[in-house]
Amino acid sequence: MNVRPGLEVLLDEPQPILGKQIGLVTNQSAVTSDIRHAVRLLHAGRGWKLTTLFGPEHGIWGEAQDMAHVDHSVDPMTGLTVYSLYGASEKDLAPRRELLKNLDALVIDLQDIGSRYYTFIYTMALCMREAAQAGVQVIVLDRPNPIDGVHLEGNIREEKYSSFVGMFPLPTRHGMTAGELARYFNKQFNLNCDLLVVPMNGWSRKMWWGDTGLPWVIPSPNMPTVYTAAVYPGMCLVEGTNLSEGRGTTHPFEFFGAPWLEPFRLADRLNGVGLPGVRFRPHYFLPQFQKHKGKVCGGVEMHVTNRATFEPYRTGLWCVKIARDADPEQFQWRTEEYEFVTDRLAIDLLAGSSKYRELVESGGNVDDWVATWEDELRDFARLREEFLIYRD
Repeated sequence: MNVRPGLEVLLDEPQPILGKQIGLVTNQSAVTSDIRHAVRLLHAGRGWKLTTLFGPEHGIWGEAQDMAHVDHSVDPMTGLTVYSLYGASEKDLAPRRELLKNLDALVIDLQDIGSRYYTFIYTMALCMREAAQAGVQVIVLDRPNPIDGVHLEGNIREEKYSSFVGMFPLPTRHGMTAGELARYFNKQFNLNCDLLVVPMNGWSRKMWWGDTGLPWVIPSPNMPTVYTAAVYPGMCLVEGTNLSEGRGTTHPFEFFGAPWLEPFRLADRLNGVGLPGVRFRPHYFLPQFQKHKGKVCGGVEMHVTNRATFEPYRTGLWCVKIARDADPEQFQWRTEEYEFVTDRLAIDLLAGSSKYRELVESGGNVDDWVATWEDELRDFARLREEFLIYRD
């Protein structure tokens, strides 16, 4: 049996929205198993009224690149106003309370990808916080974690490094669905909203996306496939450097490199670490936009050979360190504004700590830091238990 996302479950049993004026926070990936979209389905529905649309980072139809500010607009399909939740400043990340006051419920349907950096879960949390203040119910329509709900990996983000790529103390790979995270955020961080999660039918924690039978619709412009999602918990770290993470190519996050790197030596050094479930192939690529646009980069392509043993975050940590060690003079940490933050380095926000950067700069061993995560991951696994919806 194929998995049925929360959107389909709600449409089959719409009691939670009957007689209500609703707003919808969504983007292009909010589809049914037969690729019908939430906006059209909820706008056409009888017994409730969809009055307002909200779009997260990249916009409601997913056309904007990462960290590109999105303006309010009019939805061409419904004629409804789309209010951007990724505007020009940090205060634009949450819906204005006056936009919520005429709603009975705010429905959220966003496809997460299972990594702490991905901003949609924090858009959800900010909506929950504002809805609580406005006395508006929040209804989260759940969707699969595409990289399974079993594996946890990474350090827990330190409070000093809270940002829109880590608003709450999660491990880098959290192993939860958006609906489970909503329950966790609501209680643990006192959002105190009237929350209803509409669960999926047929999803179990061990499932990867390919096990669900659902179509993959890109949730953001540089998340073209589920293979990208699998490597993203580690390779997003490259955003905190002057290396290219492969944006502007057909394989973002699966390629990384720079014009000054020699790909054959880089691949040999990475393969020599003996990281499980992955091999590195030397590769030249030519980004068409963003970092090193129009310049040939030497780098590697990651090939995940065993997703069950693959450790994406540990792998990404090693990738950045080895690329830095290959040419410390040309390698740099990103110093430009990152997700509205100017007073801390992007790599520290992404790593959730300064410890990784300091380790790299001092010539330390990545695995010495990895070994310190065990206790906090065990504690997180216990903490999240009461918020899990799906059991195997």
